[in-house]
Amino acid sequence: MTTVTQGDVIHRFRAMASEVTVRVIDPMRDPSDAVTAVEGIFRDIERSCSRFDDSSDLMRANARPDEWTEVAPSCFAAIELAYAAYERTEGAFDPRVLRTLTAMGYDRSLNFAAGAVSTSAGELPESWAIKPWRPEFDHAASRVRLGGTPIDLGGIGKGYAVRCGIEALAALGRAALVEAGGDLATYGDGPAREAGETRAWRAAVEDPRDSDQPMAVLDVSDAAVATSSIKLRNWRAGGRDVHHLIDPRTGQPAASGLRSVTVVDDDPAWAEVWTKAAFLQGAAAIAGFVDGAGISALWVDDNGTLHSSASLRDRILWEAPDAR
Repeated sequence: MTTVTQGDVIHRFRAMASEVTVRVIDPMRDPSDAVTAVEGIFRDIERSCSRFDDSSDLMRANARPDEWTEVAPSCFAAIELAYAAYERTEGAFDPRVLRTLTAMGYDRSLNFAAGAVSTSAGELPESWAIKPWRPEFDHAASRVRLGGTPIDLGGIGKGYAVRCGIEALAALGRAALVEAGGDLATYGDGPAREAGETRAWRAAVEDPRDSDQPMAVLDVSDAAVATSSIKLRNWRAGGRDVHHLIDPRTGQPAASGLRSVTVVDDDPAWAEVWTKAAFLQGAAAIAGFVDGAGISALWVDDNGTLHSSASLRDRILWEAPDAR
């Protein structure tokens, strides 16, 4: 659905289990084709990279991970990006979590928004982290060989779609936003507040303890944001409490002492990567990890206490009085 008001064009649709908003402020030309093209980008990446559709390009490659499989350019790029993330994070980001998610009953889309979810569960696989991931890429033929283990692109696919979406809006208006279920990217100085006055793009960081009150509000102008949280995607699997953030060192849901991690970066795909890599560091080590890597991050521990890296503090516009 597209709505047009003076100086503001908003297009909304649902994809990747998220509500997606595309917004262009003060367009310099008719943005209709561009905003609907962003929807097409999301549909293409969702179709090619879904793990819930056995006919998707990803699942065809997963079905024979030791063999070459031709995949759509969007799937090829997402797998290549996932491998770059694996290498850059030294394995902290590892998409080889599909067998664990499947064993916990997350082999189909689960209706987390409806409330408590329960699944049957099989025996979790042994950790594969001791084996390096070495996928192969044939750029000329758009073929991949996954290196023996099926993968899940859910940890990077949405960020990649947001990246492609904001690129499609480049120079279209004074400012723009693409947001998908908390992952977002912006350019420009934000929407108009009053005639002749603008304000920064702002993002509220939700309280992962089920409160309606945000933990903080961030200035996200000319930036990208992603959050990894166990607030929504948690369930009972075979009588055990589990969540979707899997530690590749153990093959188990991460027991990190954290509830959520939010990262602000130049690139939405990398913001998503760093949230997961940082989450796996755990409450005791995350501060050293993000400060050492220069990552702008904010996180909430199991006690509900808010923390942030030194490089993020200039972006904090407001925080809950009792957050720290």
